[in-house]
Amino acid sequence: MKTFVASLALPLLAAAAPTSQTSSSSTTAFGVTAIRSGSPIQYATLNASGQKFYLGGSTSSYCPSEIVKDCPPGTQTAIAPGGNALDVEVPGGQQIYVDPTGAVSFTQAHSASMPAGSVQGGFTFETQGDATYWLFKGDGLLACPTSDNLYQVFAPVDNLKVPSGNKDDCLGFSARGIPYSDAAPAWQYS
Repeated sequence: MKTFVASLALPLLAAAAPTSQTSSSSTTAFGVTAIRSGSPIQYATLNASGQKFYLGGSTSSYCPSEIVKDCPPGTQTAIAPGGNALDVEVPGGQQIYVDPTGAVSFTQAHSASMPAGSVQGGFTFETQGDATYWLFKGDGLLACPTSDNLYQVFAPVDNLKVPSGNKDDCLGFSARGIPYSDAAPAWQYS
């Protein structure tokens, strides 16, 4: 575990992360709900918007209705089986990665482009008892407040640069997976 996580994030994550995990071999997509008891993010839903993830706000999606017949509603965010991509219909999909600031991000549709220094992979769905959690390299995630009263999702990494400029403003949380069994909820997220 990195020094930053041990010194700053570990106390936050200890209360939020599951204590024992086993790999989930599920072929199920998941929506994500934040678990952080007694906090403003308790039961907040994970939303994809602006190529980042937030607790609160709304999902932002797009579908070229002039080309695609029967566009999905695009109002929910779901993570594809395995945890490293979004559950979308767009050819080529949309990959999830951690950008150089530590922000959990996703690629634009039709592109695999990521900023230099980004970390691709490392996300998994892990099962503990009856619950499934979305983790980054075995750790829970961080929710950091933004100026518009949302919480942006970050991975617990050394080079963390949060919206407020103060890492202590962030809350560690468990990202509980809620099975999503319908067709992909969006053509693409934007």
